[in-house]
Amino acid sequence: MIVIPARLGSTRFPSKVLADIMGTPMVVCTARRVSDIDEVVVATDSQEVADIVEGYGFGAILTSTQHRSGTDRIYEAVRKLALADDEVVVNVQADEPFIEEGVVEAVYELALKHRDDRDVLAVSAYRYIGAAEAEDPNIVKVVTDSDNMALYFSRAKIPYPRDHHFDSYKGHLGIYGYSVESLRLYCSMEPSSLENIEKLEQLRILSGGYKIAMREVESESFGIDTYEDLQRALKRHML
Repeated sequence: MIVIPARLGSTRFPSKVLADIMGTPMVVCTARRVSDIDEVVVATDSQEVADIVEGYGFGAILTSTQHRSGTDRIYEAVRKLALADDEVVVNVQADEPFIEEGVVEAVYELALKHRDDRDVLAVSAYRYIGAAEAEDPNIVKVVTDSDNMALYFSRAKIPYPRDHHFDSYKGHLGIYGYSVESLRLYCSMEPSSLENIEKLEQLRILSGGYKIAMREVESESFGIDTYEDLQRALKRHML
């Protein structure tokens, strides 16, 4: 199942999940992009969002307004849906209306591969980016081991090129896959100090001694955090 967390409140871009994308609300555009892969449900804290999503033919689960993260919101929805422990859940952010279907499929397949691995709590993806793009703290970077397991995520430029030019950074995409059992374990863990410092919830998993399996993908999509991001995305995809 694909679950899209859709919180209505947003400091930098109020009600962004309902922003107009060529005549369609953003969250609905995102749902449509991935609807051929598996069943899609939107987990939201807003009755308005739920009504709109259902009006377009997608399922919606109304969740608490008090969640600290989208992952916690997804877990509440999963509990209400009474999914089996081995069910694979893919978390696709509502502000990714141009996410490529192939990216989501790659994460879904990786989650299926690792759902019985007790050490792997989640799976995700990255794309290669250049040194200039890696300077942006809003683009999270990841370093991986020889088995493509995440070693660390950071807003800083990692690895740091001390002695020479480096232009093959791994930009993390904010899409995750996990089993319901792994999701339950993750949501039972307390936030870690590294998570609080970097403001990256995936560091909770690494700090807890678990693994995140990664897969390289090709993608031109990016999360829309501001009105300017939306205009840039629309311009890119209308060319």
